[in-house]
Amino acid sequence: MSKRILAHLRHRSVTIVATALALLLLGLMTVRGASAAGLLIADGGFGGVLEIEEHDVQVTINNGIAVTHVTQVFRNTENRQVEALYTFPVPKQASVSNFSMWINGREMVGEVLERQRAREIYNSYKRQPRPKDPGLLEQVDYKTFEMRIFPINPGARQKVQVTYYQELDVDHDRVTYVYPLATATRDTIDARTSGRFAFQLEVKSAIPVADLMSPSHGREFVVVEHTDTYALASLEQKAGSLAADIVLNYGLKRPQSGIDLMTSRSQGEDGYFFMTITAGEELARADQGMDYVFLLDISGSMANDGKLAVSRQSLAAFIEALETGDRFELMTFNVQPQTVFGDLRPPDAAALATARTFLDSQAARGGTVLGPALSAAYRYGNPDRPLNVVILSDGMTEQKERAQLVAMIGQRPSYARVFCIGIGNEVNRPLLEQMAEDSGGLAAFISRGDNFKRQAQALRRKLMRPVMADIDLTFSGVQTYDVVPAKLPNLYHGAPVRVFGRYKDAGQGQVEVTGTIQGRPVRKAVSLTFPALDDRNPEIERMWAMKRIDRLLKAVERGQPRQPAIDEIIRLGEAFSIVSEYTSFLVLENDGEYQRWKIERRNQRRIARDRKAQAERQARLQAIRNKAQRDIGPRTSAATPKALPAAKAPSTANPTLAQAPTPSPPPRSQSRNVDFGIGSGPVGPLFLGLAYLVARRRRKQ
Repeated sequence: MSKRILAHLRHRSVTIVATALALLLLGLMTVRGASAAGLLIADGGFGGVLEIEEHDVQVTINNGIAVTHVTQVFRNTENRQVEALYTFPVPKQASVSNFSMWINGREMVGEVLERQRAREIYNSYKRQPRPKDPGLLEQVDYKTFEMRIFPINPGARQKVQVTYYQELDVDHDRVTYVYPLATATRDTIDARTSGRFAFQLEVKSAIPVADLMSPSHGREFVVVEHTDTYALASLEQKAGSLAADIVLNYGLKRPQSGIDLMTSRSQGEDGYFFMTITAGEELARADQGMDYVFLLDISGSMANDGKLAVSRQSLAAFIEALETGDRFELMTFNVQPQTVFGDLRPPDAAALATARTFLDSQAARGGTVLGPALSAAYRYGNPDRPLNVVILSDGMTEQKERAQLVAMIGQRPSYARVFCIGIGNEVNRPLLEQMAEDSGGLAAFISRGDNFKRQAQALRRKLMRPVMADIDLTFSGVQTYDVVPAKLPNLYHGAPVRVFGRYKDAGQGQVEVTGTIQGRPVRKAVSLTFPALDDRNPEIERMWAMKRIDRLLKAVERGQPRQPAIDEIIRLGEAFSIVSEYTSFLVLENDGEYQRWKIERRNQRRIARDRKAQAERQARLQAIRNKAQRDIGPRTSAATPKALPAAKAPSTANPTLAQAPTPSPPPRSQSRNVDFGIGSGPVGPLFLGLAYLVARRRRKQ
């Protein structure tokens, strides 16, 4: 191949970035032979060998919000200069909040720019006689990030770090974190690091934590529960495998419904809040059976990464969890639907055996056309019984069908809800989430590393509990604005409703929740504090902006004016350092280069603030670990064990980022119990019975 053609191809391959390395609570899966931890190649795939020498993951979960730092060291094994391209799946519900490179021994923090401008600046450095180490991180589509680093000299190492913020899924009484390592890129890529692979996760929660464990890696993790609200899990390997998703989950002990509030506010600025509404045990189980129509995607895309095998196992577990009074039908679809029974059947032994035999006979082939199957499922409905249409798919349908599917959701019978279960890394998450949201249902995502039986039982529990519908929040005593979502979804048992927003005033505020349970009105109010200054949870600021961007993108999909939404997405991305299809991260060699291009160091300032809060949190967690350590060993020993040193802020040569932690006392709890019982039917007596038992126990103490 001529040098001229090579130069042309390299120029065309100018793009962007990487790493939103893997985390996602989104369940993904791994199969033998699949490539791992994304794809790392040199020169846009035209030659060159790079390897991952180190892969270090540090995760801190604070009341359901995960902060994940992924640090990697690449090495160029060639005797020539190369450009590194690194691709990864997009984490579910995650916001990439930082992209850093170590240049000349110093961490350089990236800044978010409008996508085209970032690309043009990156390309301009590649054309220079002496390139100045630029890095570019870009969202390629709804499911993939790419990172480009240029140049990496012969035999040289390059250290990079990507940070994600993420709100975690709560499934009944368990919170799940997924770090997706298995991907469907190329089956020729080595699935191991050549050096150290380490993963550590810490959980801190106002609600007591129970049973932190890893269904994917089991005893490879060391788990320590320091207190009932703080636990740690650690895994470290030499030449670690990157071919299996890491899945961890833990239980929460909260028998009663509640409203929880987290806030963030800097001096002189309006505040941010993150509120969750969680249904408790006083929302009793529904008495009636339900009808289910399961739609299983058997199109060709489901052959990748064993998606169909995961779907079959998940669906079999769900069907076996059905109970007396339920009825079900099973339907497959690719370019046309195929039913098993032709009517609804009770889950007796004969029907279950027929369903299992049918599932085992399916193969993935053909295109994906969901519309006819969804239309057929609606015909199974009966106004006297709830109809749950459960779709298991990767959502990789034809582009022209997507608008039609959203329209069909709006035309469903009033007694029907649609639940979408996404399968695999290659999944059209936006489409599945929108379909479920518009129907009043839920979207979930399956990981091969998790427990299928537990997942099926948890989803069924959600469906069998009475939902609170028509939910509305009213704030008084404090002025709120830009609340997302503007229209709240239904509240299911085991699936909290999460609300992000801004507030102007400070002080005590009243939050009133209204809605209906089984058609009967419910109204409850609680008092919460909206502080004038709160620097403990800066992560929720980016998450609020991410939710705003997500809503704007969905509004465009629904036909609202495009350009005003894009302008606002770019503004939010640059202000809050969020990568989207319209914005990218750019790393330059030194501060002078940022000044040259008149790039404001917004992210550098935000990262310094975030790291200060995270370091203070680590100092408090270290104090808990120290106390637990002092309790180990003989109680009467004269020797006093030395406490471990307090946690330090991440090391960096950048003085703007190096800020020592100053631990401060924990804030007053912003968690309130709420009784959503309506005083009649199965709800009221259950709660009254629980209250009586609690009161009786207290009298005995």
